[in-house]
Amino acid sequence: MARGYGAFSYSHSSLENVIRYIDNQEEHHRKRSFKEEYHDFLIKYNIEFKEEFLFDWIDA
Repeated sequence: MARGYGAFSYSHSSLENVIRYIDNQEEHHRKRSFKEEYHDFLIKYNIEFKEEFLFDWIDA
């Protein structure tokens, strides 16, 4: 059970990419963990966060 969440929005023109990502999410996360990807999103979009609280609810 997930105890945290995150939300990102995309433009309608990116809809096909989002659908493809969701359809292939399990395979995608075999190569790159959700944790790594989420962390990179925060940095890429300049979203402030405190490292000590990020993912304190899941194992590495």
